Amino acid sequence: MKLSGKNALVTGSDQGIGQGIALRLAQEGADVVVNYRKNQEGADATCEQIRQMGRRTAAVQADVGVTADARRLVEEAIAALGSLDILVNNAGIEKNASFVDITEEDYHAVIAVTMSGAFFCTQSFARHRQDVKGGGRVINISSVHEELPFPHFTPYCMAKGGLKMMMRNLAIELAPLGITVNNVAPGAIETPINKKLLSDPKLLEPLLANIPLRRLGQPSDVAGVTAFLASADADYITAATIVVDGGLLWNYSEQ
Repeated sequence: MKLSGKNALVTGSDQGIGQGIALRLAQEGADVVVNYRKNQEGADATCEQIRQMGRRTAAVQADVGVTADARRLVEEAIAALGSLDILVNNAGIEKNASFVDITEEDYHAVIAVTMSGAFFCTQSFARHRQDVKGGGRVINISSVHEELPFPHFTPYCMAKGGLKMMMRNLAIELAPLGITVNNVAPGAIETPINKKLLSDPKLLEPLLANIPLRRLGQPSDVAGVTAFLASADADYITAATIVVDGGLLWNYSEQ
């Protein structure tokens, strides 16, 4: 197990991609703190699966879009496991609205959770690793939309683009601490958020036509790459985005 003896925190890990990552890190031997905002049932179910693997775990409620919550989350994760070696910034939200109609409230919510939450969780994590004089791993779950325009989702694309530049800057700044910082950029992944898409052939078929591999990704596809970046196999990888999209990014076109 490549992550035996390591402790990880995965934000937004009560369902979907975050849940898949938390379970994969546990399968690789890590003890994992699960974070949720509202879905305690999903978080508890994730923790139960992790315990069945023989790993330590805890569920911590926090809204990473609130700076005080983001900082508290890292502190409580450290308290639960004794230390943290790996931070996966997965939590994110999106709002579907045209640019002329997006509300100030929705704009700030998307930026706060998707970008600012990752910023302040990483800051607290880096301070912890500096204090214990050890290296670490920061892995941001970004999106193909750190590169690819997505009409009607401008704040989301702005936040993911911000994660790309945050990652590049921090990879340089935190390297002297032995902390690597990388992004994983999923494309179209089959999660509970996509229920409407999956049940409507008129929406699904045009999307699949843009994916050379002709299928949606699974949370496990993203989780495997994340586990690799968290492991010693990725010791010399930093400031990189690994795209997990079946070829979507360079084959996409608006219909």
